[in-house]
Amino acid sequence: MSDIHALSGAYAVDALDDAERAQFEDHLAECDTCRAEVESLQETAALLAETTIATPSADLRDRVLSGIASVRPLPPVVPPVEPPVERPAAPAAATEDDATVVPLAPRRRRRVVTFLAAAAAVVAIGTGAVVSQLDDEPPSAIDRVIQADDAQRFTQTFPGGATATVVRSEDLNEAVVITHDMPAAPSGHTYALWLQHDDVMVPAGVMPEGPDNEVLLSGDAATADGAGITVEVAGQEPTVPSDDVVAVISFDA
Repeated sequence: MSDIHALSGAYAVDALDDAERAQFEDHLAECDTCRAEVESLQETAALLAETTIATPSADLRDRVLSGIASVRPLPPVVPPVEPPVERPAAPAAATEDDATVVPLAPRRRRRVVTFLAAAAAVVAIGTGAVVSQLDDEPPSAIDRVIQADDAQRFTQTFPGGATATVVRSEDLNEAVVITHDMPAAPSGHTYALWLQHDDVMVPAGVMPEGPDNEVLLSGDAATADGAGITVEVAGQEPTVPSDDVVAVISFDA
C-alpha cells in the first residue's frame, strides 16, 4: 500500500479485508494522526446509521432526475495556504535547509472528504429519501404540502401529453400546482392560477416560464372547490379570469 493513511476511512466503516485490517492496525498503533481521524470518522458513521427513513413523494424520482442537468457541483474545499514567512537575507554560505518551505495541504484529508460524501450518497440512494439528523433544515412550503398526511392529488392531462396536478392539504390550508411538459404561453402572455370558491375564481398566483413547475397557491385552499389555469396578459395582476381558460381542476373526491 503506497499510502496506508488513506485506509482510515475504509477502516472506520469496517470495509477492509483481514489482511488490510491487520496491516492498518499495526500502523494505527504508531500513528496519532490516523487514530484521531478514525475516531472522528467512526463518530460520523454512527450518526449516519441513526438517520431516519422517510417515504418519498411519488414524483421525487422525476424531480431529482430532471434537476441533475442543472445542478452545478461545488468546488473542492482546499485549505488556505499561509503566506511564507519573510526571513532576513541569508549569508552567501547559506544552505538549501535555510530556504522557506510552505507545506502542501495533506492529500489524505481531501480523500476523507470524498469518502464521506460518497458514503452519504450511498445512504440516500439505498433508502430513496433520508432525513439526516446532521441536517436540521426544514422542508420547503411546497414539500410540506406534497408530503402532508392528508394530501389529495388531482391531475388533468392535456392533448400532447402535458399534465397539471394540484396537490391540496386541508390541514395545512395550502395547495400546490405541479406542471410537466406544459407548452409556453402565447407571446406577451402568461399562465395565471386561480382557486375556485363556488362560482367565484380567486387569484392564486402566476406560473413561471418553463414546461415543469411547482407553484404554491395563495389563498384559502381548504374550502376551495377546485383550481383553474387561464392565459392572461403578462405583467398584469388580473382580478377576474379571462375567457381563455386552459383548465379547471375540480377537488371533488
